[in-house]
Amino acid sequence: MSTKDTSEKQANRATTEQQVCEFLSAEKGFFDRHPELLESLELPHESGEAVSLIERQICVLRDRNLEMRSRLNNLLETARANDALFEKTKRLVLALLETDKLTQAIDALYHSLESDFQIEHYQLTLFNLDDTLSTPAKVVSLDQGTQAIGGLLRSNRATCGVLRDEELSFLFDDRAPAIQSVAVVPLNNGNTFGVLSIGSSEPLYYKSSMGTLFLSYIAEVLNRILPPMMTQITAVQPITAPQKIS
Repeated sequence: MSTKDTSEKQANRATTEQQVCEFLSAEKGFFDRHPELLESLELPHESGEAVSLIERQICVLRDRNLEMRSRLNNLLETARANDALFEKTKRLVLALLETDKLTQAIDALYHSLESDFQIEHYQLTLFNLDDTLSTPAKVVSLDQGTQAIGGLLRSNRATCGVLRDEELSFLFDDRAPAIQSVAVVPLNNGNTFGVLSIGSSEPLYYKSSMGTLFLSYIAEVLNRILPPMMTQITAVQPITAPQKIS
């Protein structure tokens, strides 16, 4: 038999098999009307022995069941993790609501990040406060912030991943060399007044594909709580008002 004849035979066989597939897909009750065919159908097993179609279907269903169980377990683990994260966030929000001074609010934030969330590195940076004030936060001018991390501030949203060395140095000072990945969220109540930064020594701990819902929510709470406290300080010691990042 020539190569051409072999090719034509294979093409005809493929066409016939396709027609059979289309027919069986359209005729859902075909095997109900011809149960004797199911009894005679056999499929090759991995070991080389033949198994019936029903046995093969059972194997397929078993594999699908295992896959569905695995997906369900992953969903349950994610739900439990989100529940725990929600409880931690709720405790932080309640603690912030109980404060009435800037230093108290920052202390509550730092305590939650370290003890509850167990975050390795964290820093709250506030712009245009009097740097002679005693506060747990880092205080710099907005111009300094814009020069160092202007891109992060303009995004006005949480950013996760790896930053440049100069950005890490600005956000974390002498701790920067130990930090391999970060999550950063600008603080803005109409005007940019600060940035919250958290970091990890693991390169892929914070990555661009991760969700930032809870971090953004914490930032929204800080956006509402901190500015009035900062205004109280500026009423005693006038400073340059926060400026909008353009």
